[in-house]
Amino acid sequence: MSKIYFGINMEFVRHADQSFEWGVEKAAALGYTHIEPMVHWGRELLSEAGYFHSVSMLDDPLRITRACERAGVKLSGLSAHTPITKPEIGVEYLKQAIRFAAECGAPVVNTDEGRKQPWTTEEEDFTLMRYTLMEAARVAEPRGILIGLECHQQYSKTPDGLDRIHKLVKSPAIGINFDTGNAFLCGHDPYKWLKRVVKRLVHLHAKDISVQQGSSERGKVTGTPVGCACGEGVIDWTRVIRLCREAKRDIVLSVECGTIDQAERSIQHLKSLV
Repeated sequence: MSKIYFGINMEFVRHADQSFEWGVEKAAALGYTHIEPMVHWGRELLSEAGYFHSVSMLDDPLRITRACERAGVKLSGLSAHTPITKPEIGVEYLKQAIRFAAECGAPVVNTDEGRKQPWTTEEEDFTLMRYTLMEAARVAEPRGILIGLECHQQYSKTPDGLDRIHKLVKSPAIGINFDTGNAFLCGHDPYKWLKRVVKRLVHLHAKDISVQQGSSERGKVTGTPVGCACGEGVIDWTRVIRLCREAKRDIVLSVECGTIDQAERSIQHLKSLV
């Protein structure tokens, strides 16, 4: 039976106007054992000034390692979403994120297909995705890094579509980063979908969806950046945890919420279930 840990995506401090290091300390203070940093290319003004949580992959990867060691938390993975349908971006971005993850100690790099370009056909998109994932897998495999494909956009918004992307490249490095909230908003049963992918699960975005958001957006969108506090929405977390215990590896439920208060209420609820 797999072990379950509770982590948090660093988006929870997006509106706090504080640095990555500040956010790591806050996550630890709330009781999370793992964090999922967001990384970006190049330089970004707010991050450089210490007002935003994202970390540049031009920085020393040990910056992340040291912040985690000081706070006493571990890494569940890196949020490295890039459009894998656009290899001119996705290939080098993912390869750099994988190398960055290997050095800072993050076991998983999470991504998705990105928004569809209006000038490509579906067949062309899947050829482009195969190229990107093949290039990424060749870098990930020797480093022991896993690539988590997330249900988030036009092709991965259905169980069959996510499976089709996953099957493009046969590699032990490619798995599933399941997002409970996105699956629900796409109009599917998140528990049946999770059951379908659990043996390929490498990471999970613990995203709850408020009743109000679900009523207005379900079946109309393919996902959402963050959800409400876990336990205050439509997702049955006892059921999610039970399913995740069937995974082949230990799984971190990385909470995706929008505020520090929601993060605090989420960890209190999730801990009460175990």
